[in-house]
Amino acid sequence: MTAPLPRLRARTLFAAGAGLSLTAALALTGAGTATAGTTPSGTASTADAASTTVTPAGHSFTATLNGKATFKAGSVTVTCTVSSSAPSTGSANNRVPDAPGNHNASGPVSNDINPPTFSGCTTSMPGVRAAVETSGTWTVAMQNGDPIVATLGMPAAGFKLTTTGLASCTVTAAPTGPADLPAVFTNGDADNPSQITLTNAPAPVKVEGGFGCPTAAKTSAFSAVYDVTDVTDAASRILVGD
Repeated sequence: MTAPLPRLRARTLFAAGAGLSLTAALALTGAGTATAGTTPSGTASTADAASTTVTPAGHSFTATLNGKATFKAGSVTVTCTVSSSAPSTGSANNRVPDAPGNHNASGPVSNDINPPTFSGCTTSMPGVRAAVETSGTWTVAMQNGDPIVATLGMPAAGFKLTTTGLASCTVTAAPTGPADLPAVFTNGDADNPSQITLTNAPAPVKVEGGFGCPTAAKTSAFSAVYDVTDVTDAASRILVGD
């Protein structure tokens, strides 16, 4: 018998100037943005921290890009058609904490996730190939509020974008230590999955390579929308409330 969806108050997704075109962009810039009600790093400030509960407790989840992912490094645009973070056998990653760990009376609820994978990548330049490699244990933290603040934690050197051919570059995100990427979480309903949205989330980068590589860039901006689905019970939704 399928359990009914938990009755938690849904929050409205805040997307700054963007429709629901499900794309991701890694644009090498010198500035970042912060979500309203957060610190510059994107995490909820202590004064704003509220009670947070993530349900269903103990359920595993997958985050899947719904559409294309686009990464821009200098003059090269890389488009990937597949990206996801999924649970794996024998690992507690991608799993809502068991009760009472799925509740925090005055702050976020966090858990480890497997690194998102990217494949089916092409570039906008003839003769240039691209590949994305991720590694390490990533994290995701949810802070109840309006909007619901999500923080994607990237381990040191956990993301590498490499181009080969006419332009041979390597872009390493979080090159010297872990980085937190600010995001927004929106609760799903009976017809739609929950989502995590990153909009120009800043992260430090190191760019290496020769001609055509933007080696002066020190900061990246990452944007993406991922559908978050419950794989323990497909009829349930991963929800954030108080």
